[in-house]
Amino acid sequence: MTEQDRADRAAPGETGPGVTDHGAHRARAATGGGPGGRPYGNDQRRDDGPAPAVPQHVACVMDGNGRWAQRRSLPRTAGHQAAEATVVDIIEAARAAGVEWLSLYAFSTENWNRPGNEVDYLMRLVRRVVRKHAPLLLARGIRCRFLGAADPRIPRELAQDFDDLATLTAGNQGMTLTVAFDHGGRRDIVEAARSLIRNGIQADDVTERLFADHLPFPDTPDVDLVIRTSGEQRISNFMLWQVAYAEWVFPDVLWPDFRAPDFLTCLHTYRRRDRRFGGVPPQTNGDPS
Repeated sequence: MTEQDRADRAAPGETGPGVTDHGAHRARAATGGGPGGRPYGNDQRRDDGPAPAVPQHVACVMDGNGRWAQRRSLPRTAGHQAAEATVVDIIEAARAAGVEWLSLYAFSTENWNRPGNEVDYLMRLVRRVVRKHAPLLLARGIRCRFLGAADPRIPRELAQDFDDLATLTAGNQGMTLTVAFDHGGRRDIVEAARSLIRNGIQADDVTERLFADHLPFPDTPDVDLVIRTSGEQRISNFMLWQVAYAEWVFPDVLWPDFRAPDFLTCLHTYRRRDRRFGGVPPQTNGDPS
């Protein structure tokens, strides 16, 4: 990623995954390929009732690396290193299960506040992982995208690796893997609002659908299922717009110990949910019971 690319993607006075203009977002959605469609307002709202057998979009908050290391009297970096095997396992499990979109929360805008040596280690580790597994992702037909990744503190070499992997896999027609790195849900919403203003959109013309068109990767469907490992129950500024009606599962297992059977258990839990999107089943309308 060049410095000009960073400037184009960041809003004036603030780093972040800036949104260009409304037309560019439509072009990106059109050329991105893959399934999409969000439920907004009364449009495209899914039927009430049991959730589909396989969620279209699963997002994972990969939590517990530090605690995993602490329980073993190891440095926190050991937990991050151990997480690599889980990432590969879950990508394979999601693809095999028929999940069309998988999003992984790898590094938040708030994670810059961690100790410098830990952040530096994460940057080196992520670069190694990206370069190591690029051939596998390409062979599996997985399209890779990076949500965020615009802060100038990201090493130039890592930013270039992100761009290279996204370009390498852009034509893949299988599952879409979105890695949220240097991501913040609030920042995305602010950037979308700025984009609307820059494009002269009148306040009364703003709809949920139009607003979403100004978010990064507007072809991304809403998240159906969020899995947050380690038992913690927080959103942590993750894809705030997209998780509005997501089902959440909080397995106690720490991320480095999370494996395909655990992932499939979460999918089974999802299948048992009754997704009503704020409504009630038609047969209960008017029934005070």
